[in-house]
Amino acid sequence: MSDASAPTSYGAYAETVADPRFTDWLRERSEPAWTDAVTHPFTRELGAGTLETDAYATYLVQDYAFLEALVGAFGFAVGQAPGIGAKRPLIEFLETVTGEENDYFERSFDALGVPESRWTNPDHSPTAAALVDLLGRAAREGGYAETLAVLVPAEWIYREWATAVATEYGDSDTEPPSDGTDLPFYYAEWIDLHAVGSFVGFVDELRDQFDAVGAECSPRRQRRVERLFRRTVDLEGAFFEECYGSSDDRA
Repeated sequence: MSDASAPTSYGAYAETVADPRFTDWLRERSEPAWTDAVTHPFTRELGAGTLETDAYATYLVQDYAFLEALVGAFGFAVGQAPGIGAKRPLIEFLETVTGEENDYFERSFDALGVPESRWTNPDHSPTAAALVDLLGRAAREGGYAETLAVLVPAEWIYREWATAVATEYGDSDTEPPSDGTDLPFYYAEWIDLHAVGSFVGFVDELRDQFDAVGAECSPRRQRRVERLFRRTVDLEGAFFEECYGSSDDRA
């Protein structure tokens, strides 16, 4: 369900604000699902360190299974991006995901007692499977705008919830944001990965690219991009809910 207060076309929206951004319009059109996703109890309890570890283990297993599709989508976006300047942040993000973030997953699985047999090629949960399918279809059936329509909300939502919980720790300039807390590393580092300045800046760059590309799309294509963006937001919130309500992904 979209926010009834947001105009149904970007052109109409742009006439109502002083400094219109295509991504702001999409975010407003995705309400209330956007707010539900970035304020979900799963992320709030993760930030407080009170999230059930079984629920978090389920989440990590499914997120790790989703990682390959995400890397593939970003790799596709590198090929679509207009010029070296636009490609560089995507490449740098891929290096983080396939290096630092992959290492985080393996250390967290070990600390949480998740056996390798459980996180190696697991079956996707229904919501994770839907996200993988959406990523693939956006890349195969569209262009750069369609790919960004899925990647931008996925990363932006993570920046929003992570920076929100990080501000509750006190000094907003602390790097990493969780420094000084007593959170287990598997919670602290996951927050830090999505709240540090480098990731915040990366999402800003993605949004800038999407603003430029989306504003130039035809009205018909903008409607298609909007549907992809809103579907991604819906699925991100559903994924948090799916993991929050389950302590074990093994049938």
